This record gives sequence, C-alpha cells and structure tokens, in this order.
Amino acid sequence: MALSDKPASPYLVLARKYRPQSFESLIGQDAMVQTFANAFRTGRIHHAFILTGVRGVGKTTTARILARAFNYVDETGPHPTLDLASEGEHCRAIIEGRHVDVMEMDAASNTGINDIREIIDSVKYGPVSAPYKVYIIDEVHMLSNQAFNGLLKTLEEPPPYVKFIFATTEIRKVPVTILSRCQRFDLRRVPADLMTTYLDGILGREGVSCAPDALSMIVRAGEGSVRDCLSLLDQAIAHGGGEVSAQTVQSMLGLADRGRIIDLFEALMSGNIVAALDGMRSLYDSGADPQAIVGDLADFTHLVTRLKVVPASADDPGLTPDEKSRGSAFADKLGMRILTRTWQILLAGINEVAHARNAIQTAEMVLIRLAYAADLPTPDEVIERLRDNPADSGHAPVSHGSLPPRGAPGSVQSAVRSAPSIDPAPSGAPRAVAAPESLPQPASYTDLVALAAERRDLVIRHALEADLRPVSFEVGRIEVALEETANPAIIATLSARLKTWTGRPWMISVTTEKPAVPTLREARAAQEQERLSAAHDDPLVKAVLETFPGARVVNVRVRDDLQSGEMPDGQDPDITGIDPEEN
Repeated sequence: MALSDKPASPYLVLARKYRPQSFESLIGQDAMVQTFANAFRTGRIHHAFILTGVRGVGKTTTARILARAFNYVDETGPHPTLDLASEGEHCRAIIEGRHVDVMEMDAASNTGINDIREIIDSVKYGPVSAPYKVYIIDEVHMLSNQAFNGLLKTLEEPPPYVKFIFATTEIRKVPVTILSRCQRFDLRRVPADLMTTYLDGILGREGVSCAPDALSMIVRAGEGSVRDCLSLLDQAIAHGGGEVSAQTVQSMLGLADRGRIIDLFEALMSGNIVAALDGMRSLYDSGADPQAIVGDLADFTHLVTRLKVVPASADDPGLTPDEKSRGSAFADKLGMRILTRTWQILLAGINEVAHARNAIQTAEMVLIRLAYAADLPTPDEVIERLRDNPADSGHAPVSHGSLPPRGAPGSVQSAVRSAPSIDPAPSGAPRAVAAPESLPQPASYTDLVALAAERRDLVIRHALEADLRPVSFEVGRIEVALEETANPAIIATLSARLKTWTGRPWMISVTTEKPAVPTLREARAAQEQERLSAAHDDPLVKAVLETFPGARVVNVRVRDDLQSGEMPDGQDPDITGIDPEEN
C-alpha cells in the first residue's frame, strides 16, 4: 500500500451503525418515552432509574440517550430536554462514550464493593463540565450483596448533580431495597410488525434486497430483540452476498422451509408415517437441524391451537400466507385433544433430540410416536365405539344391557358393595350427628377416624388407621389390639384427645391376643384389591385393555358413588380409570 493511500474505514455492524441516538429513533417503547416526556416537561425528574427487559431491546441505548437529555446545553444554556434533534454542547462526546461526566460500568466484571466504593467517593465531587454526573451501571444484578449495601445510602440521598441509571435483564435478582429507590421502566419486546417495518427501512438505506419470507424468518428468530434482529440481518447479508433470500436465511439458521414443515405436519396428522419420514430426511439432507425441525413442528402446533382458540391470530403480520391459510384449515379440522397431545409429544421430543447421541434417529422416533398417536382415541371414546360396534374388538356384543346389573354377583359394583364393612356402629345404634353447639359423640370406630381427621390430628388418625385393630366399640369404651410397631403411649394420648374432643372420659383397653379383624388400612387395601379384581373380570374393561396393549387399570369408580358425588377413599373423581400410556 502506498503511503498516500488512506486505509479503508473499518466496517461498522448494523447494530452499531443504526443505534438510536434520540428517543425519536427508539422503536417499540412508546409508553416509556411518554413517561419521560411528561417528567421532563413538568420538571419531575427522578435521580435514579432502573431499566429492565430482555437482551437487545434498548436498555443501554436508553441510558445513553437519557444521559444526553440530562446534560443538554445549547446557546440558551443548560436545560434538560428530550428534544435532541440538534446536537448540544456535550452530545457528541456522550454519544461516542468519551464524556468525563458520564461514566459507564459493567457490573458483570466489576461486582465487588471496591468498584462501588470508587463511585461513592467520586460522587462527592461535582461534574467537570456538564450539568450532571451520570452513572450508568449495566447488568446491575451482578453486583455482590456488599456492593449493593454500599450503594444504598448514596442512592437514597445523592447530591443534586448526580443521576443513576441501572440496566438489567434479571430484575428479580436486584434487592428490593435498591428497587424501592429507583423509578422502574420495563422495556418491551418489539412487535413483529414494527420490527419488520424497521428492518425493511434499514435494508432500503443499505441498498439490499430481501425476500419477505426471509425477513419474516429473521424477525421470528430475533424474538423481539432489535439487536438480535440486526445481527441476524447483518449475517444474512454477508451470507447471501448482498442479497437476502429465504433459502439463505434457512441455511444460515438451520431452519426448515415453513411450507415443508406444514407438509410434514399434515402427514403426521393423517398418520402417513412413510411421507413423514421422507419429509424429515429431505429437510435434514437440505441442512435443517433435527431439533429445529421438531421445534418448528411444535411452533406450528401452537399456531394451529391458537388459531382454533383465537381466529383473529391469523392477522399477525409475522405469519406467512401458508401459515395463515393452512393453519386456519387445520384449526377447523383438528380437535383440541389431538392438538394438545401433539404439543406434549413434540415438547418432550425437543428435549430428547437435544440430548440424543444421534439426533436424526431420535427425531424420527418422535415422529413415529406422533404419527401413531395423532388419532389415537381416548378410553372413553373406545368404550363408546365398543358399545356401538362390538365387532371391532373381536368380543361378543358389549352394551349397557349386557353389563352386569348393579349389585349383581361378579360385577364391579357388587364386589365393592359386598366388601365387608370395616367397623359399623352396633346394631340399632344411631349415627350421632353433633348439633352445632354440642360436642361430637362418635358412635363407631370409623367415626373416631373422621373426628381425628376433622381436628387435623395426623398422629391420632394414623394410629387409628394403621397401629390399632378394633375389637369392640361402645360409646365411652373401646377395646383394641396394638400392632407390633405401635407406640404403647398412643393409648393414653388417644384417651386424652377423646376426652378433650367429646367432653367425656373414654376407657380404652388393650387385648394381648391378635384378633382376626384387620386394621382400617389393611381393610381398605383389601377392598381396593377386590375392586380391581372385579374390574378385570368386567367384559367391557377386558375389551378396553385388549384395545390398548400394555394399559392397566389404575383405579375403580362405582356408578352409585359417582351419582351421589361420593368417591372411594383417596380417589379423585377426575382421575381416569385406565392408563393407556403405561408400557
């Protein structure tokens, strides 16, 4: 290079080249700008601010613009203003980050009390040339507890010529003592339509052509972060040699073509596993990442579900024409149950692919699982089908009329209803129901358990259910047998509790002989086992279990219980009785 030749100026990335220098060029934060405008107009300018939001939405940029606004000086003298159309006396130095009165500190690399002590010491001295000394601390949540504590007093009562501006992506990690001394502003993600317009304007100024689909992919990948979108756009321009196409962005981000993803989704929903696997391999061979493919399928599933619930979502400018039209068609066709199950399988599949030794094989297995489960009926649907068309199961006709009647021998209901009662009240003894103002008077051993549960005495309840075998019961007198693992002191404790609860003394005797009567817990387990055994003998249950290989009965509910609103102890009326997912 000849000595007279001037070196080419270094390339400035788009994120720096188009960094906003005034609030007029800051996009997507209108609420915050309006608040600042009102504060500056009325002179109610706080001394400390904290800006929070995801990366790349303009926190540090806003802090620098504020520093410029605080220290605006023109020919009329110093006056804080948001009207920064013309540069003031200190604006250029602040924009270039070289003003002596505007100090920026990265808390990620300056976390200790010594770093904060430098700020505390320098606060004592006024600004050199600007009206205010401005301290900008980025990622303030990274400061240590000692550093935060050291900053408290200065932050609460700073000199009138000092302003603090904090920025953080983790607002929850900032102590509440700091937050209470600052005005908080939450910077929002930039909406897709606004981001698209902004990036399109930059492409025009750069003289670069970009396909609409490619721009939509960049906006979607940027997730509302202006800096991320500009960085991706910069990379796409370099990758495409000055022209940004959909194929360029797909290759750069490892994304799959949106139309081919929808084709893949359609094949899966129709159960066409051959077409689905061919589509997956085609996308993989063209450079798409297996995890990204599964993730894109999950995104489209979410889109279809959202379109089903909120049809107006189709107006989102970030959606491609294919996503709008075909997504709406799927939303009309697919049921919520299928969409929910598809989402759950894909969500689990994303994690499986991420941690798999062979990502493409794992992704294919996820698709196989999804294709076979896409139209899998639920147990209640199987029951209805078997009742309507029993020939499909290979069994004899099964209908309401062929089911064992309630209480008939061999039926589930009979098995439950014929189970021996654990300890009923003595024959003819009334079930005592305490008046609102009277003390409870349990009339049976099971009443004692209910009373202990009502009083929330877990120790007594556990002892009555698992440690004591009831031998005889009369009001005021109980005979029990102790289990070997029981604590003998429970007898005295039980007697004292009953006297307190009922207002009368109770005599509790202990027999040394082990009676044949079971504990309540043993009786309940036996009863449950009888229910399960009876359920397995039911012809309808047999048909369902054979329809779902590997399924198992997890609980039994009785019609009479369901109609009366009562459930077997420990069961939830919303729990499904057959688990089709069990391997």
